[in-house]
Amino acid sequence: MISFEEFILEDNEPVYQQIIRYIMQGIASGVIGDREEVPSRRALSSLLGVNPNTIQKAYHLLEEEGIMVSRPGAKSYICADRQTVERIRRELLLGDTSAWVQAMKQLGISREEAWALAEEMWEAEDDRKEI
Repeated sequence: MISFEEFILEDNEPVYQQIIRYIMQGIASGVIGDREEVPSRRALSSLLGVNPNTIQKAYHLLEEEGIMVSRPGAKSYICADRQTVERIRRELLLGDTSAWVQAMKQLGISREEAWALAEEMWEAEDDRKEI
């Protein structure tokens, strides 16, 4: 079953979108696998302390995207074949990269400065993982 122990609610984005992103990031990173069970709407609502309708909205949107399958009276689960995983990974990467590029441009950062910053951050992350 998908764990939401590491899920942290933030104020800058609607909760249902945060839930969707959490699940999609888990799928893209391989933490959440194909056919993995999803917590019930009531259970996740109670765990996160949010309205059940919020969970319902997130789950409904995931179902519309073909990422989650639910049937009345049965458990819900993730539907993430290799093609779906690649699609999700690309969507997330394009969205995050686009936001980063826009932020760099708004700050007046040149392409070269942005690449140098990205390299610096990449190295810093590698150093943290080695600790």
